[in-house]
Amino acid sequence: MSNLEGRVAVVTGGAAGLGAAMGNAFAAAGAAVAVLDIAGDAAQATATAIAEEHGVATTSLRVDVADPVALAAAADHVVATLGGCDVLAANVGVQQFGAIDRLTDDDWRFVLDVNVLGTIRTVRAFLPLIRNRTGYRRILLTSSLSALAPAVRMAAYQTTKFAVMGFGETLRYELAGEGIGVSVLFPGGMVTGHLQSSSDARPSVLAATGAQDDDLVEMLAHRPVGADDVLAPGDAIRNLLADLDADHPFIVTHGPVRDAYGERHEELIAAFDRAGAS
Repeated sequence: MSNLEGRVAVVTGGAAGLGAAMGNAFAAAGAAVAVLDIAGDAAQATATAIAEEHGVATTSLRVDVADPVALAAAADHVVATLGGCDVLAANVGVQQFGAIDRLTDDDWRFVLDVNVLGTIRTVRAFLPLIRNRTGYRRILLTSSLSALAPAVRMAAYQTTKFAVMGFGETLRYELAGEGIGVSVLFPGGMVTGHLQSSSDARPSVLAATGAQDDDLVEMLAHRPVGADDVLAPGDAIRNLLADLDADHPFIVTHGPVRDAYGERHEELIAAFDRAGAS
């Protein structure tokens, strides 16, 4: 029997892409699934499809993680419909390209509010539900492979994903004594509509983004991505459930940046060595 059998999993950003793949994986292992997303109709369609394919209970709700009131209502909704929460995948995230000197305050506010504060608000809303359960309990936070090997023209996005990583590591330490596992997920490139959904999620009241057409080109020139480095979301998370079962603190899906991360790690170790020698 899977650890997820009979449990309840909540996925933000669950309507499509990586979030939908997570919901399907949890359901295939026997968990009921709550699909939360700012795209409410898509969330409902995904929840219905999961229920039909896997025969588990599902629910859905339109939720903007930039709105703490909406998240509190979502937690109440999950309790009312599915009875609680054992696994939380705080998977929300919006992309923002742009050279550092062209990024506007609104660019920064947008990604910080969704990617950092949205993740924190999500955990704050659902942690009481998780604490009310016993046994297998997990929190999964989605960072990015770019937090391990940064690239040019992604300063705003990468800054938020560094923050998610730091938040997740601290949360893991704080919840360890309660038997609640916390893992940080570092996904690589996937075939999704992430860029379009990020654009759709940007509030209309904000000024035009500082991103330009050459930003993606420059980023890919700095960190080349081959055809084999971009996976379908379901393939990307093929080891997710096993890693969650093992309560690993870090989960990498795939990607070509191991060597770049190794170089960064060696530079940090060298910095410690220099400090120790002085």
